[in-house]
Amino acid sequence: MKIRTIGRHARESLKNISRNGWMTFASVSAVTVTLILVGVFFVIMMNLNRVAQTIEDDVQIRVHIDVAANEKDQQTLKTDLERMPEVKTVTFSPKKSELDNLVKSLGEDGKAFKLFEQDNPLNDVFVVKTKKPTDTMVVAQKAEKLNYVSKVRYGQGKVEKLFKFIKASRNVGIVLIIGLFFTAIFLISNTIKITIIARRREIKIMRLVGATNTFIRWPFFLEGLWLGIVGSILPIILISTAYYRAYDYIGPKLEGTFIKVLPFTPFVYQVSGILMLMGAVIGVWGSVMSVRKFLKV
Repeated sequence: MKIRTIGRHARESLKNISRNGWMTFASVSAVTVTLILVGVFFVIMMNLNRVAQTIEDDVQIRVHIDVAANEKDQQTLKTDLERMPEVKTVTFSPKKSELDNLVKSLGEDGKAFKLFEQDNPLNDVFVVKTKKPTDTMVVAQKAEKLNYVSKVRYGQGKVEKLFKFIKASRNVGIVLIIGLFFTAIFLISNTIKITIIARRREIKIMRLVGATNTFIRWPFFLEGLWLGIVGSILPIILISTAYYRAYDYIGPKLEGTFIKVLPFTPFVYQVSGILMLMGAVIGVWGSVMSVRKFLKV
């Protein structure tokens, strides 16, 4: 297609947008409202995913070493753990460190346990991290069967529920975003459909003078593209501003906690690009659906 022809299609699509004021407003409004909802869900889901990922990364298996195991036995156990294909790292934690961590975690109440510093009743521990958080249960079951293992702890029961909740929340978020996406396509396709019906006579004249199907369709495709892009501008501004203020308010309060939200940059630029791309796709796809189904050319 020649550049001059593309320019003509672009000008024609912009003229069509200006001529159909109320229909243009309806289309842009449909995209705007939908992208605001999609953007809000997307921001929430991405931050929940960040929190979930942080929690998943903190899940670890604590393999308590039998008190009767000597240094050679401990090295054998470490080798056996490292050979498991699901295992990422194996870190040794001596019982002195275990006691110090216990005292620190209990705060004021933990001071009573300092009496055990001379006769420490705790076990040495291998802290095991898996390559995938979902492999935690599998590795724990394998570790229990190894020699020189006293017991294995990984938050049994709670970890399984946590992974199920994280998976369910991610699936719900994806379904909601996809549903909103197709709702916007349906709304904008119906709006463009009305535009096509209103200009049916014009299209017939174009066909009579020899215009091809592609030549007739292109302005509608570009019209949908412009509508989608324009409809994404307000959601980008609103969500960027809201996230900036939310991050500025919440960020300092979460310092020192395990909960981490995504930083304003580059996250807000990524969201803006995704929303604009979604707006363009919604507009073009809506036009394609309308033209294919209702434009008899």
